Amino acid sequence: MLEDLRKLSHDAAEGRKTGTKGAEAARQFIIKQMDAVNPKSLVKGYRHPFSFVSRGDTIKGENIISYIQGESDSAFIITAHYDHVGVRNGEVFNGADDNASGVAAMLAMMEYFKSNKPRHALYFAALDGEEMGLQGAKAIFNDPEFPIENVILNVNMDMISINDKNELYVAGTHFYPKFKSILEKVEVPPLKLLFGHDSPDLGKDDWTMQSDHGVFHKNNIPFLYFGVEDHEHYHKATDEFENVNQAFYIKAAHAVLYSIIELDRNLN
Repeated sequence: MLEDLRKLSHDAAEGRKTGTKGAEAARQFIIKQMDAVNPKSLVKGYRHPFSFVSRGDTIKGENIISYIQGESDSAFIITAHYDHVGVRNGEVFNGADDNASGVAAMLAMMEYFKSNKPRHALYFAALDGEEMGLQGAKAIFNDPEFPIENVILNVNMDMISINDKNELYVAGTHFYPKFKSILEKVEVPPLKLLFGHDSPDLGKDDWTMQSDHGVFHKNNIPFLYFGVEDHEHYHKATDEFENVNQAFYIKAAHAVLYSIIELDRNLN
């Protein structure tokens, strides 16, 4: 998982901005990792292209989606955006925490569930265009190949690797309180899994619409969003692999994995 994070946030991916060669390099890497695990694919090669208009230009993006069949068609979709902001003034914004961390963790979870069959179908979606207005998540709802009608929960990861307080937040239980008692069973000490950042009265500290899960919420699909609070490297060129808190990241990924396991066991 750490090696996947390092490679996704390497200069070679040129900051993974949507519509660039760097984004395609990231896609090819993600597809290679999926091929190694061999989950199921809705379309050949896991590629789900879409387009959108930004500042008068038509931008082409691609979501990368695989799945592992469960005992029923009822599904969770586990999301993490792979795009970032590219190159600015000659500096590569590598987006190690934002959000190579979420993608690498998602790939590791896909590998786990390939060997440990879930009750629910699990879709693993590396989404494009988050930094340009949650475009990849929006595209899911217009994708004729994707069975959105089967999805009962979105688990989204966006920035889970840089924190010096051993604090990982899960947002969503304000709207969907039934999840809280399930998640309270998850313990990965010394990491503290905290609830919050999901109340409308919090202003800019309300994360409900700040990543791809917001699109699922707007479309009446419950979400749980795992992330850290903003830090000194957020949207800066210093968001690099060298600044990842590796021990914390491993604990954070386990916390999300254990959360999915508990949700899979307890939800109908």
